[in-house]
Amino acid sequence: QGFFFSSVFESCAGAAVVMSARTYANFTNEATFEIKKSDIFKLDEGPATQVVMTRDEGLQYYRTMQTMRRMELKADQLYKQKIIRGFCHLYDGQEACAVGIEASINLSDHLITAYRAHGYTYTRGGTVKEIMAELTGRRSGIAKGKGGSMHMYCKNFYGGNGIVGAQVPLGAGVALACKYQGNNELCVCLYGDGAANQGQIFETYNMAALWKLPLIFICENNRYGMGTSVERAAASTDYFKRGEFIPGLRVDGMDVLCVREATKFAADHCRSGKGPILMELQTYRYHGHSMSDPGVSYRTREEIQEVRSKSDPISLLKDRMLSNNMASVEELKEIDVEVRKEIEDASQFATTDPEPPLEELCNHIFHNNPPLEVRGTNPWSKLKSVS
Repeated sequence: QGFFFSSVFESCAGAAVVMSARTYANFTNEATFEIKKSDIFKLDEGPATQVVMTRDEGLQYYRTMQTMRRMELKADQLYKQKIIRGFCHLYDGQEACAVGIEASINLSDHLITAYRAHGYTYTRGGTVKEIMAELTGRRSGIAKGKGGSMHMYCKNFYGGNGIVGAQVPLGAGVALACKYQGNNELCVCLYGDGAANQGQIFETYNMAALWKLPLIFICENNRYGMGTSVERAAASTDYFKRGEFIPGLRVDGMDVLCVREATKFAADHCRSGKGPILMELQTYRYHGHSMSDPGVSYRTREEIQEVRSKSDPISLLKDRMLSNNMASVEELKEIDVEVRKEIEDASQFATTDPEPPLEELCNHIFHNNPPLEVRGTNPWSKLKSVS
């Protein structure tokens, strides 16, 4: 009897191994999807609605979005434990925007955004470890612990910017440099619906159109500027038409494939010398404006729950992959486990890494300058700044 059971068990285990190997080989390598049509303004045609995604791309998008989501949830936890202090604006819910944009531009292109910047720091090449250490103000942080949540930078990423709307003219400056150098690069310049009524944005539209800059203006419309809904803040909520003389697209910002196709379309427009283009990504944030905003005084918990259950960007991608036999539940679970471990390790590192020493406080004020003395907290104390 013992022999019988062990034989059955062995044959079952063998079958399971064969089965998993077979299903792995039987995955669909690519599939075509019908995506939501983008609204267009001053354009004859919009982005494609029939799009192809490969299995590898799907797995990559899934891992990146899941990493961003878990990183933000960990930041929420560390903030509540008072390990992260000060301002902290989380990006969970909006992951499809960052991942879709990055899938259609190159790392040699340029990107600038406002202060909800953790996700973009990651997609631009920052590591989870560097981002978490920056959030806790440690010396291994991506800005050496001096920038915190709102001011992270890496190559071709000009950071989170703390002044509402101020990154938009800076993005035009970066696009001007791209045009001046003639290197066929472009700049993606992001702002939220809350910044969309800023005068400096309209001034930038004008300059960008006059000079035909390779600039993609992107309004991430998450429906609330701090605690004010778009309907209460803007006389026109058609943000994609705000450029007036600049062509525009309104895109489903909860679908990574919609964002990817629209960005591809916008990038081709810019690289072909037609000047700037404006994209509005309709998205949603699950957290409040910042960690000091519980996020439920101006919207209901039911509203948040409804978006989560019907339009979550990660669930949407996961369902697509599973229903088209592009991945198995087990495989995606494996990715989740790996991501959780990476976040946990980074969090451990970010709470044990030392804080930057006082001597380094004033370093890097200037680029490539001889060392200079900087006044300390009183006229008698002096600090040194090294480039």
